Amino acid sequence: MRITGIEKIKVVVPSKPDTVNSPELRDPMHMLVLDGKPAWQVQFDQIWKYVYRVWTDEGIEGLGESYRGVNSQVVDGIIASLIGADPMKMNLRDLPIAWSREYDGFEAAMFDLVGKKLGVPAYRLLGGAYREAIDVDCWTGRRTTADAVRKAREGCEAGFHGIKFKCNLQDDVVAWAEGVREACGPAFRIVLDPNARFERPAEVLRFARQLEAVGNIQCLEDPVPRWNLHWYRLLREKTALPIALHVALPYLELGQMLQDTVKAIQLEAVDYFNFNCGIANFVRMADVADAAGIPCWHGSEVDLGILEAAYLHACAAARNCTLRSDIFGELVREDDLILAPHEIKNGRAPVPQAPGLGVQLDPKAVEKYRVG
Repeated sequence: MRITGIEKIKVVVPSKPDTVNSPELRDPMHMLVLDGKPAWQVQFDQIWKYVYRVWTDEGIEGLGESYRGVNSQVVDGIIASLIGADPMKMNLRDLPIAWSREYDGFEAAMFDLVGKKLGVPAYRLLGGAYREAIDVDCWTGRRTTADAVRKAREGCEAGFHGIKFKCNLQDDVVAWAEGVREACGPAFRIVLDPNARFERPAEVLRFARQLEAVGNIQCLEDPVPRWNLHWYRLLREKTALPIALHVALPYLELGQMLQDTVKAIQLEAVDYFNFNCGIANFVRMADVADAAGIPCWHGSEVDLGILEAAYLHACAAARNCTLRSDIFGELVREDDLILAPHEIKNGRAPVPQAPGLGVQLDPKAVEKYRVG
């Protein structure tokens, strides 16, 4: 099987109304430099990404999806290098393309092609599945207290068992937690993700005891700057709130690496991991964490249907991926660009069972959101 052509389709899919931040709070979430603009200046749903269609001489078509704002020159270089290549002769854990933010979108397409060629779901290429459906949380951005409680109530009524909030030191997260407990009950859990904007352990400890008393915090994810993992260990020693580290390999330019997992384990700095990366590397990092007895979940960049299918297969193949994952793009984006959306019921998303990634592109939706 030889790759004969690759089409890249540039798309921008906005978020649905009332899915990200409260109207009073402008809080762009893109953490990387984009077209000369500094980090935290552009909202994620305003940024384009690529959908890839990979054709072969056997008539098998593979689908991939890039992260937002990837480098088009790197993408073009990878496409040129893959023309004529045989995916069946590739090591799917180490593709013959440059490691970069652009890697994972093409990796998804290679898993799709090989799975379709062999007639098996992608998770079979990773050794098999530990579970048929993945637990997922609902998600929103920064909110006023009233909005935070309202969004949690909506999630609870939709069958979810927890919610993730973005936040910073200006937000009254204790009031959020108290309001959510009253509205949804003590079993409905909260992940607080300030993206390291709680700044210092001393700031966290000002309200940590109050959050402990409320009793519905699943964890604090990246509470303080992640370069100082000693601070993460200090927080574990000073509070009963679980501490999670988000290792996002697409943020290579921010210095995030596979080895961050090992460092955090060596320092006994975390209770949980959030891993965001491609299929093979997710399972690789999950296995390292599993050997240390630490559970994990799958992170995201609020992606579309193709990447989220890849995430579901990776989650299924990781034994310790037992925490609720961030697979919620279809709840936030106007469209996920696949014909049959991932069906989330009672906070669970089934793993696709068709060969490859198990999803089909929706050509009408792609044309609607195509740009450039």
